[in-house]
Amino acid sequence: MSGKIKSRSAANADSISGGVSCDERILRDCHQLYTDPDSGLITVAESVDVKLLPPRKKITVMLMGNHSAGKSSFINWYVEEHIQRTGVAIETQGFSFITSGRKRESLTGNATLHLYPHFKPLQVFKGVSEYLSTEICTSRQKRFSLVTFVDSPGLVDGDMKYPFDVDEVILWLGDLCDLILVFFDPMGQALCKRTLNIVESLNEKHGDRLRFYLSKADEAGGESDRQRVMMQIVQELCKRPGLNKCGFDMPTIYIPNPNKPSRCVNQIEEVCRSIEKTINQTVQNTLNSLEKDCELISEAITDKLSNDRQISVENRRARCKSCFLTLLGFSVPMALLALMVLGTLSKELLEMALGPEGIDALSLYVIPLVRILDSLSMEQQLYGCGGLVLLSFLLLLIARVSFRTQPTLSGKQKRQLQEKLEYVQEVVKTKKKKLYEEYLRQSVSDQDMGV
Repeated sequence: MSGKIKSRSAANADSISGGVSCDERILRDCHQLYTDPDSGLITVAESVDVKLLPPRKKITVMLMGNHSAGKSSFINWYVEEHIQRTGVAIETQGFSFITSGRKRESLTGNATLHLYPHFKPLQVFKGVSEYLSTEICTSRQKRFSLVTFVDSPGLVDGDMKYPFDVDEVILWLGDLCDLILVFFDPMGQALCKRTLNIVESLNEKHGDRLRFYLSKADEAGGESDRQRVMMQIVQELCKRPGLNKCGFDMPTIYIPNPNKPSRCVNQIEEVCRSIEKTINQTVQNTLNSLEKDCELISEAITDKLSNDRQISVENRRARCKSCFLTLLGFSVPMALLALMVLGTLSKELLEMALGPEGIDALSLYVIPLVRILDSLSMEQQLYGCGGLVLLSFLLLLIARVSFRTQPTLSGKQKRQLQEKLEYVQEVVKTKKKKLYEEYLRQSVSDQDMGV
């Protein structure tokens, strides 16, 4: 748990980070700070009954829309590899995850859920597991190393039967995705009611994550045709109460083809900028969450140590109170026993044992008590002795109850908690500050940062 050990592991991580972008390394290092099996924040937090979730190393971008809207084609264009099948037919029948990795690989549903454990609740939806897949490719084009795309099935109306509840699965995935790209195809399927219904439901909870695009804009005919199609789509969207908002933006996009030039304005870079903005926001949110979690853990450790000190003080008070009541409880029968013993001894023996001065001092305390006892009848004396014995028993019982103490931390446990507090305050916070500076240095100069 020492800072020295952690610093060495961080240095090793830095030595292998060649070819990795700054944002990618920041997200990776933050994830490592949480998940390190020995000194990760999740392990530290569990020791003080605090539950944390590790940040993801990539953002998740879901693409949705009617079939043949160009979702798979966009993914292929973004990664600059032919990963997803494209065509007029409904090629994507399930949910396909596209992510970067060390080698080209295709994973089935079970392997996909092992790769993405936070998507395991998808198994609740009947039939969806068989229609999950993952495509891993080595592309590092654009910001793909920081993105996991989720290509959803093409949505259609009518008698089309899906092997699972596609609406509910898309809505569930919307809770986990950082960005949702909605592609509207201008070739007659843009007003698909299923698409509009899902978009309206997503907008209720995640309106800030939704982005709308008129895809395949170069196939919509002339400029007037494109404007008419866009007006129809916008009008249908704005008929929905939740989507009726000012400043509705729908850029026109299409996959550029050098062999098929078009005069249509292509705003496909707007999609890239939306992904870039989401990545930047995710990096900031991750760093901010790291700082908040450090404060949360520090506060929990401080509270636990403070409560332990308070319990220790209360335990000492309880022990002192118990000792006092125990002595008081034993003093009553001991006094009666001493009085009985003294009454059986002769005066000569007492003078021999205590001397004249001792006899005088003893008489000073005993004679008043003897006179009180002599004034009582034998029956009253017995009742009095019984009452004193009962009082002694009650005092001892109260002393036993008072001696009950609460468990406290051992010296080793307190040292470990103090080490964890120092690790969070000195190592993790220092690392977070360094990561934040590196992130800001991409945009501003050292002078602006005050470095």
